[in-house]
Amino acid sequence: MAEQFDLIVIGAGPGGYVAAIRASQLGMKVAVVEKRPTLGGVCLNEGCIPSKALLDSSEQFALARDTFALHGIEIEPPRLNLAVMLARKDDLVKKLTDGVAYLFKKNNIKLFSGTARLIRPDEDGLNQVVVEQVFHLNFPNGEQQPVEAPLQLKAPRVLLATGSAPIPLPTIPFDGEIVVSAREALSFPQVPEHLVVAGGGYIGLELGSVWRRLGARVTVLEMLPTLLPTMDRQMSDVLRRLLKKQGVDIKLGARVSGLRRLGNKALVQFSQEGESSELDCDRLLVAIGRRPLLDGLGFEELGGTLTEQGRMVVDADYQTTIPGVYAVGDLIPGPMLAHKASEEGITCVERMSARQTSVNYDALPGVVYTWPEGASVGKTEEQLKDASVPYRTGKFNFMANGRARAMGEIEGFVKVLAHAETDSILGVHIIGPRASELIAEAVTALQSGVTARQLGMQFHAHPTLSEALKEAALAIHNEAIHG
Repeated sequence: MAEQFDLIVIGAGPGGYVAAIRASQLGMKVAVVEKRPTLGGVCLNEGCIPSKALLDSSEQFALARDTFALHGIEIEPPRLNLAVMLARKDDLVKKLTDGVAYLFKKNNIKLFSGTARLIRPDEDGLNQVVVEQVFHLNFPNGEQQPVEAPLQLKAPRVLLATGSAPIPLPTIPFDGEIVVSAREALSFPQVPEHLVVAGGGYIGLELGSVWRRLGARVTVLEMLPTLLPTMDRQMSDVLRRLLKKQGVDIKLGARVSGLRRLGNKALVQFSQEGESSELDCDRLLVAIGRRPLLDGLGFEELGGTLTEQGRMVVDADYQTTIPGVYAVGDLIPGPMLAHKASEEGITCVERMSARQTSVNYDALPGVVYTWPEGASVGKTEEQLKDASVPYRTGKFNFMANGRARAMGEIEGFVKVLAHAETDSILGVHIIGPRASELIAEAVTALQSGVTARQLGMQFHAHPTLSEALKEAALAIHNEAIHG
């Protein structure tokens, strides 16, 4: 007999596990189906968290090698122990995934490890999910206990949160050795001699930065005329200049066309400005984008509708065209960001409980964790010009910020865009030290409808990096003190 729940969540990534916890808090009986042996999805296991662990470790290594002497710290040239660095990354991932398992136990969420597939509703109209390769995680000791498969679950509502997978190059499939995705690039057993990165987006630039800091030669091939095409153009140009200064070779307008294996190495074939070229490398990281994971879900077989881009069509409640079936995160339109998925998951289950919450997509931040970091929220100048929105710009360089000077991190700027008539903040763009943290204040300001003048009037402790945001806001009205 099928076990019945109030909500079945398929996928335990940042959209699914957060939604499950919130649903339990709201009094629902919740089941989660996850095919991985660990919780947290791509983000915790092979994305956001392990990549940031390596970014921080490689940053520490580069600081010791390149800048300690400038601070009067004299040390022997640092030696890299890659095995220890990777072990630290893996330990961090385990601690966080174990933490999610603890939260499931704390919130009485029943977890099934296996692959899930939607089938037609039963005679009472309840949605049905068949789970294969089933294990029921037996808390409190955490051991997996096999359950007879296939297992059938029922609920009036099912939330799909299966995430996404990397897209291969059309003629160059992943092989996990030379042609790799981000998953493999997080665990190279040795520093590559030459890493070629196909794709100048967030993932490619971050992982390229990691291995460049650790000693690899890195070449980025981006088919578009700019890095990070959704980013503010000035930020993109500054980031390109600084990455090149760090030794990353960036080729724009470069389209990868083929690959020829040469033993443990390869020749990457690409075209640029109408001319064909080849690059020898020992690793090719393909980071050209991701696709929603729909395989085996049974969504289309039940009549679910997809957009032209292959995302699930949902309404304001995140309900798909199948009654009682919902979707969030990478499965639906919008940027493929973990924090977007989490907010959508929370909002989705709250709306199931008649709470009329919503996600303000205009205040959705994006961050690239290079060195320096880049962070944005709201509209870019290019978007405002295209929409004929009147705006003013306030800009402040970190070179004039006391804390940035003390840190020795003077590259970059803060740019605030405000409506020319109402002074409401339309966008904030930061490239510089700890931009990922500084953007939070900008998100709050944009979300709360704060004007540029009001932001410029707020106390900002001195000396801090956040003063650069205050000064940029003041610069909207030519009132910056230090600019």
